Amino acid sequence: MTAADSAVTPAADAPARRGRPGYDREGILTVAVQLFNEQGYDATSVSDLARRLGLAKSALYHHFSSKEELLSVALEAALGGLEAVLDDPRAVEGAASDRLRHVLTGATDVLVAQLPAVTLLLRVRGNSPVEQAALERRRVFDHRVTALVADAQAEGDVRDDVDAAVAARLLFGMINSVVEWYRPGGGVDGDRLGADIVRIALEGLRTS
Repeated sequence: MTAADSAVTPAADAPARRGRPGYDREGILTVAVQLFNEQGYDATSVSDLARRLGLAKSALYHHFSSKEELLSVALEAALGGLEAVLDDPRAVEGAASDRLRHVLTGATDVLVAQLPAVTLLLRVRGNSPVEQAALERRRVFDHRVTALVADAQAEGDVRDDVDAAVAARLLFGMINSVVEWYRPGGGVDGDRLGADIVRIALEGLRTS
């Protein structure tokens, strides 16, 4: 992959090119995330994406300045959704076990709604500043969930003979595994998936 494949910005005085009808910014992003998930972000060049779309690279650069911007926008869809779940009043008010239930259900709903973007997030390895920033936000998210598990343990609603960080990792290991087998329109109802996961997960953690 050449430097031109990673980040090229059209000249300021060049006329804007919109590319083939039907591929707006959102459409390009959708195809890019699909391709990143298929063959890996690092292994995908802008030339690969242009070929998949049937567009000239200049048409892509009308919408996105670089491959890194495509990645950043996609990861924001996943991370922003997950962070919004933790910032919801239902995640910060009331009994800790109820807040934990909301977070687990909400996180699963985000995964179902943003399946390609969350899949991409889970495959990030920190090989670029964009990926490193995403991993840091994931760490903050994990720490907040761990604190919530610890609060539920302190209130006596969740068993405390399991380390809170381990419990949080196992809970989200279950949720994150959904990207490997859930397919929209398949036999699993995505609308009830979060409730099903919470039922299975929390019943095993309850003290009574």
